[in-house]
Amino acid sequence: MRKWNMIIDVSKCEDCNNCFLACKDEHVDNEWPGYTLAQPRHGHRWINIMRKERGLCPMIDVAYRPTPCMHCDNAPCIEKALNQAIYKRNDGIVLIDPEKAVGQKELIEACPYGAIFWNEELNVPQKCTFCAHLLDKKWEKPRCVQSCPNGALTAICVQDEEMAVRAKAEGLQTLMSEKGTRPRVYYKDLHLYSHCFIGGSVSYKKGSAEECAVGATVELTHEGEIIASNVTDCFGDFKFDHLEENSGVYALLISFDNHEKRLDVELGTSKYLGNVLLF
Repeated sequence: MRKWNMIIDVSKCEDCNNCFLACKDEHVDNEWPGYTLAQPRHGHRWINIMRKERGLCPMIDVAYRPTPCMHCDNAPCIEKALNQAIYKRNDGIVLIDPEKAVGQKELIEACPYGAIFWNEELNVPQKCTFCAHLLDKKWEKPRCVQSCPNGALTAICVQDEEMAVRAKAEGLQTLMSEKGTRPRVYYKDLHLYSHCFIGGSVSYKKGSAEECAVGATVELTHEGEIIASNVTDCFGDFKFDHLEENSGVYALLISFDNHEKRLDVELGTSKYLGNVLLF
C-alpha cells in the first residue's frame, strides 16, 4: 500500500524555523485525542534544525538539516516500548500512544536520532506525529511542509517501490543507515551537512601584480588514485566536495601555464587552503 515519506532538501533550508513554529502552533496547547497530548511550550523540538559551518572565510558555507522523527520501518523505540506504547500504522507513520506510554521515560533514549522528548508535566514521551490527525482528515501536507517558504520539505504518499526508484534517481540519503532503522525521511544534498570539502585559490605573479589563475587544472588524489579533477573559476578558486571527514591524506596537483605544484593535505574537517601561488 501507499505509505508516507518525507524528503528534505538541505540546500533549500535557510534556518527560518517556520517549520518549527508551525509545529508549535499546531501542537502547543492543542490536544489531539488518539494522536498526541499537547506539546509543552518550551523544551521540545519535534522538528529540530541542526546547523553546521564548513570551511574558513572566504570559502565558507553553512548548512541546515531539519530533523524530525524518522518514522523508521525498523524503529528501535517500538522495540523498547512496553505494552505497544509505540506503534507503526499501515501508512508508515509511527505514533506514541499517549495513554500507554505514560511513565516510560526510558523511551527518549531509544531513539538514535534524538527525536523523542519527555513531557515532565504530563509524564509522557512525545515526538513528531507527521501531523497524522490532519492527514486522516484529508489534509494534503503536515504543517511543517505547508509552512516552508523554499519548498525544502516534501511529504509524499507512495508505494515503497516508487519511493526506492525516486531515492535512487535523485541521490536521496537517510540518516544513520548503518543502524538498520530504515527511516522514511530522506535527504537531498545531505553532503552539505554530513561531508566536507577541500578548496583553495590559485594565483601567479604577473610583473608586480598577482593575478587569479583562471582555468588551472587541479587533480585530487587519495590513496594513490585520482578521484576527482577540477578547473579553477574566474577567481582562481577550486573546490572538491563530498569528502569524508577524517579520511586521511589527499594530494593535490595544480597545473597552469606549464607550471605545476603539489600539495599534501591531511583532511579532518572542511579545509580552505588559502591562496596557492604558482609562480
